[in-house]
Amino acid sequence: MVVVDEAVLADPDRLGAVRTAKRALPALPLPPDALARLAARLLQARDAQLTIVDRDGVLLAGGQGPPHADIARWTVSAGHPVQHDEQPSFLSVPVLDGAYPVGALAVLDSAARHWTGEHARILAEIAALALPSGGQSFLAALVDSLPIGVIACGADGEVALVNRPVRELIGLPADEAARDYPQRASGALFDAEGRPVAWSDTPLQRASRGERVDTDLVVRVAGRRERIIASTAQPIVDDEGRRLGAVVVAREVTALRRAERFRECHLAVEEALRSAGSTAAAAPGVLAAVGAALGWPAAELWLADEDTGELELGGRWCKPGSGLTDVLGYAPIKGSGITGRVWATGKPLWVPDIADSATLRDPLERSRAAMCLRAGLRTVLAVPVRDAGTVLGVLTCYGTRPEPHEDLLTLLLDGVAAQIGVYLALRRAEALARQLTRAKDDFIALVSHEMRTPLTSIVASASMLGDETGGLDEESRAMIEAVHRNATSLRAVVETLLDLAGLDSGHVALRAELVDLAQIVTAALAAARPLAVANGVRLLHDRDEPLPLRGDGRRLRQVVDDLLANAIKYSPRGGDVRVVLVERAGMAELTVADHGIGTPAEERDRVFDRFYRASNVRHQGIAGKGLGLSLARTIVNLHGGTIRLSGHPPHGTTVLIRLPLGAAAQNA
Repeated sequence: MVVVDEAVLADPDRLGAVRTAKRALPALPLPPDALARLAARLLQARDAQLTIVDRDGVLLAGGQGPPHADIARWTVSAGHPVQHDEQPSFLSVPVLDGAYPVGALAVLDSAARHWTGEHARILAEIAALALPSGGQSFLAALVDSLPIGVIACGADGEVALVNRPVRELIGLPADEAARDYPQRASGALFDAEGRPVAWSDTPLQRASRGERVDTDLVVRVAGRRERIIASTAQPIVDDEGRRLGAVVVAREVTALRRAERFRECHLAVEEALRSAGSTAAAAPGVLAAVGAALGWPAAELWLADEDTGELELGGRWCKPGSGLTDVLGYAPIKGSGITGRVWATGKPLWVPDIADSATLRDPLERSRAAMCLRAGLRTVLAVPVRDAGTVLGVLTCYGTRPEPHEDLLTLLLDGVAAQIGVYLALRRAEALARQLTRAKDDFIALVSHEMRTPLTSIVASASMLGDETGGLDEESRAMIEAVHRNATSLRAVVETLLDLAGLDSGHVALRAELVDLAQIVTAALAAARPLAVANGVRLLHDRDEPLPLRGDGRRLRQVVDDLLANAIKYSPRGGDVRVVLVERAGMAELTVADHGIGTPAEERDRVFDRFYRASNVRHQGIAGKGLGLSLARTIVNLHGGTIRLSGHPPHGTTVLIRLPLGAAAQNA
C-alpha cells in the first residue's frame, strides 16, 4: 500500500532540488503544459498533470487543475511509478533532479485501465524532459524512440521537431535540420484521391492555424514503395488558450487500408459476377475493381477455351489515359512470359521488379519486359484461375512501382481468382445442365412423337376388335381388353410427355383469358366424385363465390384434376380430402389436403421431377407414372404462380397453389 512518507517530503536536500526545479521550469524547450499534453496524447489518457511537491504543498506546473495532491505525494514518497488500475485510474512517475524526486508526472483516466510497464517507461522518459539539464537531448531520445511518427512546429509554423520514423519515411537524413522537412515533403504528399497536398495544406500547418485534423496521407518517394499514413494533428495551446504551435502524430496504415480496399474489391467482384450475364460482361467490372484495390493501372483476364485449351483474352482493363492497351496487346505462350508460366504451372508468379533481369529467362521475356518498362510498368503479379485441379485461366495485373508486399497482394488476387473460378465452373455446369436437359427433352419429345401414331393405331384396332367379340372366346376377349387398356395408358403417358415438352419449350402456348377458378374447382370436384365414392373417400369443399383470374382454363383444370386424383388415390377408405380456395393478398390460394400416406420430408421437392415417385409409394406398389405433379408445376409456373407440397399432420399431404389474380399468363 502506498503511503505518504513525511520524512522524504521534508528532506532538506530534496527541497533544495525543488527550488532549483521551480526556477528551471519556465526555461524548458517545451513548456510544462506542453509536456503534460504530450504525455496525455502519447498514452491516450483523458488528462495529465506535471506537479512539484514543495514544503508548503503541491504546485501544478503543467496540465489542468486542481492538482491531484495525494497522487503527487505518494509518487514522491515512493520514488518509483505508482498506479491505480480501477476506476478512476492513474499512472504516476517521479520527476527527478538527480537522485531527488521533486514532483510527479501523472496521466489520469476516468475509466478503469491496466497500465503496463511500457506505459511507465514512456511516461518516465517524458518526465525526464522536466529536468533542468539535458532537456533537449531527452526530448530527442524520447521522440526518436517512439514507434510512431511525431512532427511539431512553433507558433510561427516553422518545423521544430521531426522524429526518426518520419525522417525515414520522407528520406530526411538524421544530420539535416528539422526545418528542411517541408522541402523534402514537397511533392511527396498526396491525399487519398491521389491529389498533391501543398505544404500549407498539410495537417501540421492546418493545426498551427487552429484546426484539428484527422486524415490519411499517401507518401510517394522516388525508389520506394508507396505508403499510407494516418495523421492526427492538433494545436498546442497554453492554459489561456494561446497557440504555441502544433503537433502531428503519424502511423503507417498501408496494410490496414489495403485490407479494407481488398474487402471492397471482393464485394465489387462479387457484384460484377452476380449481375453479369456472361464472363465477357463481368470482366470489365472485375478487372476495374482489382485495379482500383491495388492502385495499379492494368489488369488482364485470360481464359482457356473449353475445346482447344488455348488461352484467349477474356477481358482487359487499363486505367484511362494510361496508353497501355497497345503495350499489352500480345497473346501468351504457354511456358513463356509471366502469364504463360502461370498457365503452364498452375502456380502464382510474382515479379516485384521486371527491371531485374534475373527474373527473365529468355529473349522473348526480356523483349516484353523492355516494352513494359518503357511504358512505366515495373511490377507484375499473375495467379491461376482454377476449378479444383483444372486451370481455367490466368489473372495478370501490372503495377508502376516495385512492390514488396508479395503475400498480401497474392492473397488478394488468389481470392479474386477463386471467385472467378467458382463463377466459371458454375456457368459451365449450368450450360452443361441446360444441354443435358435440352437433349433429354428433345429425346423424350422425339420418342413420344414417334410413339403417338402407332399407339393411336393400336388403340383404335383394339377397340374395333373389342366391338366384334362374337367369334372370340373369353381368353381372346381378355387379351384384347388388356391390349386396349395398356395402350390407352401408354398413350396418356405419351400425351403428357408431349405436353410437358411443348410447354417447357414454348412451342405450346397458354390461352390466357378471364376464367373463374372457383367454377373450375367445382367442375373438377364433380368429375372426381364417382372415383372418390368408389374408394370410400369424402370430398369436402364449401366455396360458392366466384374467383376470377386470367389464365388457361383447360390447363388449370388439368392441374386440379391431377391433384384430386392423387389425393383420392393415396387416401385410406373413410378418409377426407379437403379442398380450400381463398383470395389472399392479391393471390388465389388453392389447397388440397388429404390424410393419406404422405410424402417423406426430404423427398417433397423431388416429387415435382419427371418420373420421380416417393419411396413410400414405390414400396407399397401403388401404380403411377410420376408425371402429374411435374406437369402441374409447369402449368402453375407459366401462370406466374407457385406450387408447394408439405405434410398434413398427423399424416397426409397438403398441396398449396398460389396464382396471381391480376397478371396474365407468362406464356400467353
